[in-house]
Amino acid sequence: MLYTTHPSPLGELLIAGPRPGVLASVTVPGQKGGAAVGPGWRREDAAFAGARRQFDAYFAGELKEFELELAPRGTEFRQRVWSALDRVAYGSTITYGRLAALAGLPPRSVRAVGGAVGANPLTVIRPCHRVLGADGSLTGYAGGLDRKRHLLSLEGVLLGA
Repeated sequence: MLYTTHPSPLGELLIAGPRPGVLASVTVPGQKGGAAVGPGWRREDAAFAGARRQFDAYFAGELKEFELELAPRGTEFRQRVWSALDRVAYGSTITYGRLAALAGLPPRSVRAVGGAVGANPLTVIRPCHRVLGADGSLTGYAGGLDRKRHLLSLEGVLLGA
């Protein structure tokens, strides 16, 4: 696995992937279930230069949609939820129930959908921060609710947050 780190308003991002330009994981410090540099990982900053530029543009408010090759690992169910999550537009939010429906899943699967969202290995890129509780509340975010607030404020969803 190749990796690099990159400063961001959320803390030092750990960006990793199987080959140059292909991302399998993006995590923030202290992220619940987040990746950590493992044995055999090799630091290669140039391998993710494009991703680093896109992160800088996103955090500067200049980029609304990432254009990166992604290769996250997950079950078929998680991949289905993550694919639906990818369709939640910049500056908008969705509830877990609506995300389940968007993924073509029954309402009874909402807890499992929450688990898939929480297991998202591509924080920021795959917008799990845009998912809210049924009542519109800011619930669960593996990187912490302060980071979720920051991202939603950046996207204009939360004003004055």
